[in-house]
Amino acid sequence: MPKLAQLPGNEAASHEGGAEVHRIRPQQRYYAFLSYSHRDKDLADWLYGQLEKFRVPKSLAGRLAGHGVIPARLTPVFRDEHELSASHDLGEEIRSALATSQFLVVLCSPNAAKSHWTNAEIEAFKRSRPDSEVLAAIASGEPFASEMPGREAEECFPPALRQKYDRRGKPTGKRAEPLAADLRGGDEARRIGFLKLVAGMLGVGLDELVQRETTRRQRRLALVAAASLGGMAVTSTLAVAAIEARDAAREERRQAEGLVAYMVGDLKDKLEPIGRLDALNGVASRVLAYYSKQDTSQLSDAALLQRSRALSITAQVSWAQGKYGEAQALYRQALAGTLEAVRRAPGDPKRLFEHAQNTFWLGEVSRYNGQPDEAIAAFSEYKKIADRLVTLEPDNLRWRMEGLYGVENSGILLYNQRRFDEAERQFQSTLGPMQNLVALDPQNSSYQEELPKVLSWLADALRAQGKLNAAIAPRERQIALLNKAVSARSDVDIQSQLVVAHQAFGLLLASQGQSDLGLQELRSAVDQADRLVAVEPANAQWKGWAAGTRTELARVLLGTGQHSEAEQQANAACEIAKSIQPASSAVGRRSSCLVMRAKIALQSGAFADALLSVEQALPLAKQVRSDDSAHDQSQLASVYRVLGDAREGLGDHAGATSAWSAAFAALPKDVAEWPSEMDERALILQRLGRKAEAQRIASALNKMGYRRLA
Repeated sequence: MPKLAQLPGNEAASHEGGAEVHRIRPQQRYYAFLSYSHRDKDLADWLYGQLEKFRVPKSLAGRLAGHGVIPARLTPVFRDEHELSASHDLGEEIRSALATSQFLVVLCSPNAAKSHWTNAEIEAFKRSRPDSEVLAAIASGEPFASEMPGREAEECFPPALRQKYDRRGKPTGKRAEPLAADLRGGDEARRIGFLKLVAGMLGVGLDELVQRETTRRQRRLALVAAASLGGMAVTSTLAVAAIEARDAAREERRQAEGLVAYMVGDLKDKLEPIGRLDALNGVASRVLAYYSKQDTSQLSDAALLQRSRALSITAQVSWAQGKYGEAQALYRQALAGTLEAVRRAPGDPKRLFEHAQNTFWLGEVSRYNGQPDEAIAAFSEYKKIADRLVTLEPDNLRWRMEGLYGVENSGILLYNQRRFDEAERQFQSTLGPMQNLVALDPQNSSYQEELPKVLSWLADALRAQGKLNAAIAPRERQIALLNKAVSARSDVDIQSQLVVAHQAFGLLLASQGQSDLGLQELRSAVDQADRLVAVEPANAQWKGWAAGTRTELARVLLGTGQHSEAEQQANAACEIAKSIQPASSAVGRRSSCLVMRAKIALQSGAFADALLSVEQALPLAKQVRSDDSAHDQSQLASVYRVLGDAREGLGDHAGATSAWSAAFAALPKDVAEWPSEMDERALILQRLGRKAEAQRIASALNKMGYRRLA
């Protein structure tokens, strides 16, 4: 699983792989996309206005028709108001709007037929939505005039509109006959043409819509006539005033709803890539304030979904700030909204998709809150929703990717249960199909971003089994893909993935004895994390990575004898960790950097300083959740082991033995161990005098090619 949606875990420093979790971003949904040549702007303005203000007759709204449940309004409608001639590509905003629009309405004219961009928009829509509806509104010219000798210049249908596309989104060369509404002629002809266009979108007969529209107009005229005949000027004035007030209120609400849709859609999508938590939170807060004055049970379908999107944005901000309890509560509220939306229309894939996002995120936050059972239940439910989407529309590439997200998340659950070999198989099974989808739609940024995440999880699963050499290739490929994505566009989500990727690769190389290369990667991770923190200093996750990458850099530096720089990096890590708010989200970071300072002090013989640092680290390490399998469970054991080393250096042998015994008791039990955990076990056994057991573990690590870091 939109991107699904996963953010990198905040315990990346203590989890050597630091696999990031993918995140799906909810997108603005449009009822229709209006495509036109900018030379036809005047008529496009008229058509856009008519679509925006059209109210479906009450007798039709809510009825099940050919295209699903008939809505009360035909909004929102997307149209591009910028010239594209200076660009060589449609752009992400246009492609996203096309991908999320139910209908494509093409304003056809000789200008449109010659427009490269109008044709490109039709092609993009048909490739991704070959079974979706494309409607033609004829402004001027003649359809298929290109097939009439001597009249080719009158052609009003762009080339892509004139041919069919197969179920794989490829042009067939066969002639297409799109539903066409004629807007040529006078006002009445234009009105009938517009109603034909609306009828095609609603899936009802033109006669039925015209009859109901005529009845509505006659009723309106009759009311006006009755008021005039009554001769009650005052009453008529009041009635007109009331109608105007009602219409003004409706128009004000329509504009407010449009603003809300923009805020949780386009504006959110523009703010999210630059990482502005304050701006994102401000957008969501204004939307929630607007809906707080309304009865939730009476909200329209569109308003219900927009409220849920605002709750999801607020939850995402809380998550990034390390406020996991708050984020969990907000995601539960968002989930309740999308659940109600699905109840109202259980067969609507778009609603199922939004419900899936909230389901996943509730599971992810539950995992970080130390509630593995709730996390497993949420991830399992997400997989069911993803499979249902694929069943409903098997040829929809987006839903097929959702199905792959579900498989990926199953692999993550197996990884969290330390069933590393099974997790590896799940990630391998996802990799091939995902690569195929990426190749089918190379312009889809969500697909391009997800492939590196699968590679990251695969590298982690291999490393966890001691397959260190095998883990190098997927990690290298992950970094190459991320660098390519960063060069193509500026997005903090991609940049944050690079932090974790460089750190994981650096530790992998260093643990194989390639310390120089490992240090290069770790320095890259530090630099990347610092750039992110400069963008948004309130982001607790990014500050956590800035601290964690420095701690790991200090560890490798210490292992290569670079004592002075190791000390500088460890001290800097502790300063950053100390500044993270809320402090509860940084206990693992603070514990790790304090233990690193103790190790540095031990190596220089400053046993009293080492004891002071490790005694500060111990209560923090005890707070770190041992049930979070994305966290190295031997961290507490390592703290006790260093505590024993410091006591031993000060001549307290009994105290040292007690600490080492506590270290052994803290080691993970009855689970598969990572190489780093095996190494910690060997160190503790050696200190307890169980040298034969320690040697067996050391031999196994040596066969893997594992080298101790520090």
